[in-house]
Amino acid sequence: MRSAVDTWILDLDNTLYPASVGLADQMNTRIRAYLANLFGTDDAGARRLQAQLVAEHGTTLRGLMNTRSIDAHDYLAWEHTIDYSVLRHDGALADALQSLPGRRYLYTNGSAYHAEQALGRLGLTAHFDGVFDILAGDLIPKPYAESLDAFLVRFAIDPVRAAMVDDLEVNLTLPHERGMTTALITHEPSADGTPYQQLGPKRWQVHDLPAFLGYLSAQ
Repeated sequence: MRSAVDTWILDLDNTLYPASVGLADQMNTRIRAYLANLFGTDDAGARRLQAQLVAEHGTTLRGLMNTRSIDAHDYLAWEHTIDYSVLRHDGALADALQSLPGRRYLYTNGSAYHAEQALGRLGLTAHFDGVFDILAGDLIPKPYAESLDAFLVRFAIDPVRAAMVDDLEVNLTLPHERGMTTALITHEPSADGTPYQQLGPKRWQVHDLPAFLGYLSAQ
């Protein structure tokens, strides 16, 4: 693996930390409150609107940009007014990232501010060579090709020599088609207790991210 991969791409939310810490839940609560205020609805109505916008446009933000012409910066500032103290320093993940040969990038549908706050809390800031956020992608999120293409161009990445980790399978489909090694992370114990499984050529499922990255760096 060391000879085949020289670029490591990781998602942020529910990837570098598990969903169980509740940070993404905080963001979803903020998003639903924004929708409830914008559309004059209750929480149940906001949930339905969020699901519809995500299904049709990829993210709530992109859906609102396309349908209501909202100010993206105001929306992101609202969404990311959350309590980052729920995140804790992750020494094992920091060591695993540091051991990876080549370049390491964060690729997120969140904002650069959100990435800065989360990485700082996790103790991972120094272990990434760059961050590509939703604004760098001109507000076009993963999994759209325009976002991936802009990311690859920004950092001059050869997808055949790259590995990408994300918690959403839909975000890994196009990268895998482009030739990337892809890993779907669950943070849930596997049935047989193993920290990761190979699902096929250049396709993995991961339950323990530090252990998986440690394995890759040793190959």
